Amino acid sequence: MKYALDPRPVHIVIPDTQVDPGVPTAHLNWIGRYIADKFGGRPGVKVIHLGDHWNMGSLSSYDKKGGIRMEGRRYDDDFEAGNEAFKLLSTPIEKRMARKDGWTPELHFLFGNHENRVNRAVEQDAQLDGLLSLDWMDTRGWERHDFLAPLYLDGVTYAHYFYNPMNGRAIGGMIETRLKTIGRSFTQGHQQTLMYGLRPAWTDGKPSFHHGLVAGACYLHDEDYLGPQGNTYWRGIVVCHGVEGGTYNPMFVDLDYLCRRYEGVTLEEFAPGIGTGRRAA
Repeated sequence: MKYALDPRPVHIVIPDTQVDPGVPTAHLNWIGRYIADKFGGRPGVKVIHLGDHWNMGSLSSYDKKGGIRMEGRRYDDDFEAGNEAFKLLSTPIEKRMARKDGWTPELHFLFGNHENRVNRAVEQDAQLDGLLSLDWMDTRGWERHDFLAPLYLDGVTYAHYFYNPMNGRAIGGMIETRLKTIGRSFTQGHQQTLMYGLRPAWTDGKPSFHHGLVAGACYLHDEDYLGPQGNTYWRGIVVCHGVEGGTYNPMFVDLDYLCRRYEGVTLEEFAPGIGTGRRAA
């Protein structure tokens, strides 16, 4: 029995990828291949990268300029590592788009606070003006959205994170609290966690739901600053099916699933110790 294809849009959400020189990036190719394999040729596909792809560790305000952790860090190395990793993500999608059926998914990239380190550095040091630029970040034709500028798609609002306009502070708390505060369906990255929830609402005079999604980790490495117990968070992408009026059906696709699909081994076998608080021997 054949089932009619749901004509409503599909949103594919890629959380923060946080690329630094030397970190593993094979998963970005898995994601690109998965998008091309599963959704290639389908109309209404919209891919949203939530930002913090270029980690820009050389510009981190948390590491004292000139200190020991800054040794060997170079701006161009950060840009190059991020560009090469973005190419891994984009190439399978680009190859699928090059086929004769004319598949053209929407591709959106939201600049995060890590990319914004470039702007902050230039603002704080006039000598860097002209030497550092977001133009060095090669997003390969994806539509670029300024840091914290909301992106509205099919009733869902996307941003790297949401903040209180009265004080500029990021909106936090449990997902139910955020849904109440933000007051609409939203998706954000920024935090290394996965939170999802629903809140009853009325849309166009009909009962509906607001969906809240926080997903901020999609990478294979552990962050040293989080310590041995702080890296045990969910990592993957989220596929939102049937997006209409801010409602959708979420599907959580973790990196272990993608690793099994494209490498034929578990994530633990591919990258021992990742996300467990322990390192491979």
